Amino acid sequence: MLLRSRAAICGAVLALAFSVTVARSEIVAVHSSAVVDAASGDAIVGAASTYNPFRPGWREGGPNTASGERYDPSVWTAAIKTSLRQKFGGVRYGTRPKYALVEAVGKKVIVKINDVGPLTPGRIIDLNERAMRYFDPSLQLGVIYSVIVRPLSGDYWVPGPVG
Repeated sequence: MLLRSRAAICGAVLALAFSVTVARSEIVAVHSSAVVDAASGDAIVGAASTYNPFRPGWREGGPNTASGERYDPSVWTAAIKTSLRQKFGGVRYGTRPKYALVEAVGKKVIVKINDVGPLTPGRIIDLNERAMRYFDPSLQLGVIYSVIVRPLSGDYWVPGPVG
């Protein structure tokens, strides 16, 4: 009986610690606009779209990204156009991820660039579903025009909305 009580208390403490860690990571994701603007590289302007290789009928790419990570629709990631690969530090298997500031419709978000691809002409970035929902909550637009993408210097950005 005593062992079960201790196990239950231990489980509750672990659950609480995990929820605090998750909450802290969400809070850290909000950055100062001044810091992000100061760290931004040259702007690339074009259209953004979204993709999810797990959707029925999806014909491009696959579940693994160029960095070796598996596609995850719940994190803040994106694929850039293959011709922009060098501007984002290479984006190759096993290398440190690069980050970008994406601006559109009056909003800003930092995304981890973990994939590249031959995107549809006119498009410069494919946002994963979480990042696209930030700009288009219903995912009805499909494409967002006049998107500004800036490579961020440094390797330790926390992806998420910029406040």
